[in-house]
Amino acid sequence: MEVVVRPAPALWLFLPPRRRRPQITVPYDGTASLGHVLRAVGIPLTEVADPTVDGVRSDVSRRLHDGAVVELRPPPRPQPLPDGARFLLDVHLGSLARRLRLLGVDTAYGNDADDADLVARAERERRVLLTQDRGLLMRRALRAGAYVRGAGADAQLVDVLDRFAPPLAPWTRCSACNGELEDVPKERVVDQLEPGTRRCYDRFARCRACGRVYWRGAHGRRLERLVAEALGAAARTSGKPHS
Repeated sequence: MEVVVRPAPALWLFLPPRRRRPQITVPYDGTASLGHVLRAVGIPLTEVADPTVDGVRSDVSRRLHDGAVVELRPPPRPQPLPDGARFLLDVHLGSLARRLRLLGVDTAYGNDADDADLVARAERERRVLLTQDRGLLMRRALRAGAYVRGAGADAQLVDVLDRFAPPLAPWTRCSACNGELEDVPKERVVDQLEPGTRRCYDRFARCRACGRVYWRGAHGRRLERLVAEALGAAARTSGKPHS
């Protein structure tokens, strides 16, 4: 028995090179679900929206029949988030985590969690797990996840903003712990500042969670440019129809 799978080109990166084409034929045992077939060919369920079988929208729990034609397309962009824009990033996406926090996006991150811990935390806190580990996205216990495209943090940020269009609130989260920032008068943090900082800066914010103090220092212009570019991209995305 066999089934035909027709993946959209955007999904080809999950397939081995020999299968990267508009239509592939895969063996079928007559009992496996559609979801099992997709995992078997290498496509995480998080990267597929509304698959169809013989032209009819089908649930991934459906069993197939011999000769069934399965058509696959990626999720729409922007992709709705039922539980809000709350993310968890794996160990390899630390730079992306800092950028998302800079933009005020609720972003959890830890550099010491294994795959099982990440999936458990994503489920417990109802976060979308962002990763470039395809195997991690294959875990059955994972409810919401996404593969992040891009070789560097800048490109990855563009991809996440384009895919999810999270609401942005720059300069409101701690880049170190994800806590919320509050403006504080200089005299309340002066004992935490180096002499040069005390002389040159007057506006400060402090993390309500970890107490870290922030000000627009030597890297301010670079960060302001990053924020401006992200806000511009978000504005363009908000004007796009769902694809």
